[in-house]
Amino acid sequence: MMETHFRSAVCGEVNENKVGQTVKLAGWADSRRDLGGVIFVDLRDRSGKVQVVFNEKIVGSEFPIAEKIRDEYVLNVEGVVQERTPETVNPKMETGKVEVMVNHITILDTSATPPIYVKDDDKSGENVRLKYRYLDLRKPKNQKILMTRAKVASIVRNYLNEHGFCEIETPVLGKTTPEGARDFLVPSRVQKGKFFGLPQSPQLFKQILMISGMDRYYQLAKCFRDEDLRQDRQPEFTQIDMEMSFVTKDDILPIMEEMIAKIFKEVRGIELERPFLRMTWREAMDRFGSDKPDMRFGLELNDLSDILKDSSFNVFSDAIKRGGSVRAIIAKDAQGKLSKKALKNLEKYAKIYKAKGLAWIDVKDDESQMKTPILKFISEEEKQAIYDRLGAEEGDYIFMVADTDQIACTAMGQLRLELARRLKIDVSNQFKFLWVIDFPLLEYDEEQGRYVAVHHPFTAPLDEDIPLLETAPEKVRSDAYDMVVNGVELGGGSIRIHNGDIQEKMFKALNLSEETVQTQFGFLMEALKYGTPPHGGLAFGFDRLIMMLMDIDNIRDVIAFPKTQNHSDLMTEAPADAGLDQLIDLGISVDEDIV
Repeated sequence: MMETHFRSAVCGEVNENKVGQTVKLAGWADSRRDLGGVIFVDLRDRSGKVQVVFNEKIVGSEFPIAEKIRDEYVLNVEGVVQERTPETVNPKMETGKVEVMVNHITILDTSATPPIYVKDDDKSGENVRLKYRYLDLRKPKNQKILMTRAKVASIVRNYLNEHGFCEIETPVLGKTTPEGARDFLVPSRVQKGKFFGLPQSPQLFKQILMISGMDRYYQLAKCFRDEDLRQDRQPEFTQIDMEMSFVTKDDILPIMEEMIAKIFKEVRGIELERPFLRMTWREAMDRFGSDKPDMRFGLELNDLSDILKDSSFNVFSDAIKRGGSVRAIIAKDAQGKLSKKALKNLEKYAKIYKAKGLAWIDVKDDESQMKTPILKFISEEEKQAIYDRLGAEEGDYIFMVADTDQIACTAMGQLRLELARRLKIDVSNQFKFLWVIDFPLLEYDEEQGRYVAVHHPFTAPLDEDIPLLETAPEKVRSDAYDMVVNGVELGGGSIRIHNGDIQEKMFKALNLSEETVQTQFGFLMEALKYGTPPHGGLAFGFDRLIMMLMDIDNIRDVIAFPKTQNHSDLMTEAPADAGLDQLIDLGISVDEDIV
């Protein structure tokens, strides 16, 4: 550390190697113990804590200053590092084998009694902690999070710089986009009645950079989405955003794997197995009922449609005849771990995901299995075929859903996760990475009455599926890829459309009018006329990556100044009313009935 007027070392660096040396330290009083004539203070800064000792016989006339110290006072001390006696060593502190015998003290600032407890085990409510975020951030665990963010950002920049990427900033004030989440709008004072849209991602700009010949681009980009918040969402968030020219998917994925492996090695000391598994979207849905499968445990889905297509049980056979399917999960040796009440709750859980019901079988060798309701409706041959398919043994539970293929897969995929929780399957200290590829390019939106892009309108279809854009758009697969770890989408991207004719076909499949295309994407369509290289890229959720690395499940905990669920910053009290003069300048009036 560079020495300053106030410091010759930081608190966490004071160790046995400095015994006998005089040090100057600065920081906050973390705790104070007054033994009468001797006062002990744990002095804290970002690097850690060290015990400093004020002995009336040594500090002399400055001892009354030490008596005034209270928690969170800002101190500057000078003293000699000495070893603690064996019985006073504190193994809970990195610096617990030494202490600083102070001979000079200055109180740089006092502190009111903090409204929250500035310790890692503080139990204050989240709203209080966010209101006093500057105190919350003094906690060692929160400072470690922010320092980890900085370390990961440095690893990313160094890695990408070494691999020929150029860091380029793209605009924050841009155009609104018709696809995706709602935009945040910024009114223009100069062009009244017109609005900028804050970027949901730098997608179009990074494609323009490839057309510009920049070859490899990246930035740690701030992105904005006006959407309802969950534990892993914020209205403003950060992406590690990248784009490359003259590449295919097989060029991009190894580069990204290596970068993520480097981060996990340097931050967590974990060696990731590479190359990562690749799995098509169709396989992921068929086996796990999710396009971001958690591979840390089994409980895979099985398709029983061929066994039950002619079943006399109409719930099954009718669903199959309508083009749906019957999907099943077998929970091995689960009897005794799931009560009848738990089974009922699992049925309610499946219905959350639009399943009409949940059938179950408790596999037993004796006649008591007939208490399972579903066995009254299927034949002995069908039952035996199901047991053989699933490898069923006494003590197992079988769960089944019959519905449209999408509902059956999704409901069972969610039930799979819930079963893992209820069966207390240990998934700790595991990181299972994979790539999910070949997503559907389009999906039909009933509300809009048209196809919409699964990712975004600039994702390239697989070459062999391009003819289907005009005849069977629902069958077109995209050249897209998501990196998934432990059931979480860490990042995603695609090869982009680099041909104007194909981009026009895509817009046509999306039923976007020529006027809409020209208004929203005219500059891109014009740029595509002038020689566009094949290109593709990917963006990682930077905040999600930090959550994964730090074993944190709330995105607000990894952002320095986060928003609450209603988009409020409790510390600054944003958003707030704008002044009347500001509104007049912008040509905006506010309807008082809606505020």
